[in-house]
Amino acid sequence: MGTAYSKCYDPNGARYGIPTYPWKFAPDGYATRRQLRAQGLRPGGQPIAAQLMRTSRRRKAGVSVAFLYRLDLARPVRPMTSRKWGALALAMVARRTCPVCQITYSYCLPTSLGMCVTCAYPTPSDFPRSA
Repeated sequence: MGTAYSKCYDPNGARYGIPTYPWKFAPDGYATRRQLRAQGLRPGGQPIAAQLMRTSRRRKAGVSVAFLYRLDLARPVRPMTSRKWGALALAMVARRTCPVCQITYSYCLPTSLGMCVTCAYPTPSDFPRSA
C-alpha cells in the first residue's frame, strides 16, 4: 500500500477512534448510507461502525470521509404513508408555484430569483447579459 493509503489505513481504530479504511477498500459487511438506501435499508439507530477516508485537495481538512454501517444491523426502510405522500406533493406544488403571479409551472422555480423568470424580468431588456 502506498504512502497516501497508509495515512487512511487504521483497521484497529487506534489513530481515529474507529476502524478506518482507504477509499474503495472497505471490508464486506459494511455499507454507506447511500449503499444501504439502494438496498432498501437504513442504519436503524446503530452507531457508526467504521469509516472510509481519502486525501482531498478540495477539503479544508485535507481528507474526505464516508461513514460505514454494519449490514447485519441495518433495518428495512419504513414505507411511505398516504399522509407523507400528500405532504410531499404539497411541497412540490409550492416549489413550482410563483408567489407573484400564482402560476404553477411544470418545473421547480429557481431559488435564486424567488419567482418565475417572467416576473423577475418583465421586459426582454431586463435580462442579464453575459459577457
